[in-house]
Amino acid sequence: MRRRVVVTGMGCMTPVGKTLDTMWDSMMECRSGIDWITYFDASKFPTKFASQVKDFDLSNYIDNVERFKYAGRNIHFAIGAATEAMNDSGLQDMKNLDPSTFGVYLGAGEGTQDFNLFMGLIAQARVDDEVDLEAFARFGMEQLHAESELEQEPNMTAGHLASLFNAQGPNMNCLTACAASSQAIGEATEMIRRGDANVMISGGAHSMIHPFGLTGFNLLTALSTHNENPQEASRPFDKNRDGFVLGEGAGILILEELEHAKARGAKIYGELAGYGSTADAYRVTDIHPEGRGATACIRMALKDAGVNTDGVDYINAHGTSTKVNDQVETLACKQALGQYAMGTPVSSIKSMMGHLIAAAGSVEAITCLLAINRNVLPPTINYETPDPVCDLDYIANQPRETKVTTCLSNSFGFGGQNVSLIFREFAA
Repeated sequence: MRRRVVVTGMGCMTPVGKTLDTMWDSMMECRSGIDWITYFDASKFPTKFASQVKDFDLSNYIDNVERFKYAGRNIHFAIGAATEAMNDSGLQDMKNLDPSTFGVYLGAGEGTQDFNLFMGLIAQARVDDEVDLEAFARFGMEQLHAESELEQEPNMTAGHLASLFNAQGPNMNCLTACAASSQAIGEATEMIRRGDANVMISGGAHSMIHPFGLTGFNLLTALSTHNENPQEASRPFDKNRDGFVLGEGAGILILEELEHAKARGAKIYGELAGYGSTADAYRVTDIHPEGRGATACIRMALKDAGVNTDGVDYINAHGTSTKVNDQVETLACKQALGQYAMGTPVSSIKSMMGHLIAAAGSVEAITCLLAINRNVLPPTINYETPDPVCDLDYIANQPRETKVTTCLSNSFGFGGQNVSLIFREFAA
């Protein structure tokens, strides 16, 4: 019999809340976390706004902050969210937890390069409108800090969490763009199912609100340029959507083998019942226009969970607020769920907190589990003008109270990676 995996702890650091309750309350009140960028002067960029995590202080979560002085915001957010999740799970007080069966699997992004320092190095090394690599190397060796550069590596977040919580089991990081943290949760679940671990810290963290990140997404024409009113910029499934809003943050879940959780009397938020992962195998910047990868992914997750097409109570959509994604995700849901798609409620919390990139899926997974426990569905805000090609039951501008037992969460990444997760109410 396949081992079952449940969620026993959760923590989040988001632009709309740094605890489960504050994040949830913000979503229930339809509050947006999107505002003008304050980390740097973005006044000359095509997009001047983002969704930042405000008033974050690492010292609220750990004592030795000096240890992480060279780590970026992404790592700090992960530490905060993981500390919240571990405290929530009760594992911090468990004396006989076997560290060899306790692992970490994250979908965490790269660190934040010091833009001013890096550009200064280039300026110093320019000779006759070209960069002298010998000079660049010399100046770099003199001015860059080795530990700070090491902290740029995407795997460092998982390494830090393992060290903080003595997780000596499997330790991995995947970076499949916007699907990363959902992929990590799915793969961590598989590790527990096959007996490689009993407990896994999983989820993701990312921050790309810096000049390089903003420039890159502007070049791809992926970001909204609705500078007149940033809080109205993210409008998934609305006819007048014009791109996503860049966000940042972290979401961490404690995944645990069911019998292990029951033996210690753990609180159980729900069961991770299904996982699907596919590739579009099409273009790196575009989802397949017929939604072949997304459709297959949803079907795979449903099959893995043993859930019929009429058994989904809520779809937490990838819902980026880009023209193509929202249209194709709508199509994929209709193809995967058939006649039941039109009656299944759908929403995108990216309308309120922007797109957390690698961390997006983990925060959306947490949202699904909170919806199951509280029997309320979060809304898509800024939904004003229906799009004829996006014709599902979108939860518009107000939360919806309803019984929730089974949720589908979709994450689709640049490169054509697709992940779907099925969460359901725990039943013994």
